Amino acid sequence: MSSLPIALTCGDPNGIGPEITVKAWEKLKNELNFVLFSSFDYMTKRFPEIPIVRVDNPKNAYKVMQDALPIFDIPFKRKYLPEVQNIQFAGETIKSIEIATQFCMNRTTKALCTNPINKYILSSCEKFNFSGHTDFLKYLTQSDNAVMMLASDKLRVVPVTVHVSLKDATNLISEKLITNTIKLCNRSLIKSFRIANPRIVVTGLNPHSGEGGMFGFEEINLISPAIKALQDKINVKGPFSADSLFHRNARKNYDAVICMYHDQALIPIKTISFDSAVNITLGLPFARTSPDHGTAQDIANKGVASPSSLINSIKMAEALSYETT
Repeated sequence: MSSLPIALTCGDPNGIGPEITVKAWEKLKNELNFVLFSSFDYMTKRFPEIPIVRVDNPKNAYKVMQDALPIFDIPFKRKYLPEVQNIQFAGETIKSIEIATQFCMNRTTKALCTNPINKYILSSCEKFNFSGHTDFLKYLTQSDNAVMMLASDKLRVVPVTVHVSLKDATNLISEKLITNTIKLCNRSLIKSFRIANPRIVVTGLNPHSGEGGMFGFEEINLISPAIKALQDKINVKGPFSADSLFHRNARKNYDAVICMYHDQALIPIKTISFDSAVNITLGLPFARTSPDHGTAQDIANKGVASPSSLINSIKMAEALSYETT
């Protein structure tokens, strides 16, 4: 077991993050090494039956991992109250991300895995002016570019636009944005996924990829030029109609799909790999992953949440972290 741990953020303490973290530790404690950035007091009171140990230095997590869940303590201002959805934990959620990111930046931890957050609560309580983890991590790391990839053993998708309205997405799409997304995806497939010659396909924006201009001109004016400009250096093809690009036989012909907007990418992968898909941020100075689901507050504190996506996310962070070690 490597001595350098994966940093795991607390996510929204009112959601299923704490529960699936405990379940992930029980599953992975003999396989790899991670440290949770959360409140020691909160977690010990919520899970009194689970052995939990405070570590002052994340590097020491490996010493206790097999016997107890290691926590780098981030004291919460308010106490845990069973069955109470305390929105005042928003500040603690943000602080967990900030501190865990800093440890990744200084190489005290080798990768970042983030539990789900409630973006509405964060923006309402703490003036969180980011659309999600990806934008926030781009800001914290001062990265030039950061792109979301959703990945499973059956499919990888990368949306060009993410957490904006569909109307805004169509206005944001540009030849430059498409070009940069394709380049970053190709580079990440080579470096992180070790695919020597990645095969990338690109969807159209409109039905039937615009049908030659009958249903829109974005394919002609923006998407096709971006693809053609890169084809001498990158194995990229398209634009293809999204409605026939994700069935089993089609998936044999590519390593990743560049999609134009959020649901165009997330609907197929959540349909195909709902419990196993992982959210990966491309373009950061360290590997970052996250479960492909939300806080699920409707089932929090009920003991029924599946840890599968978090487990896969931690494993993926371990697999991708070789770049930063």
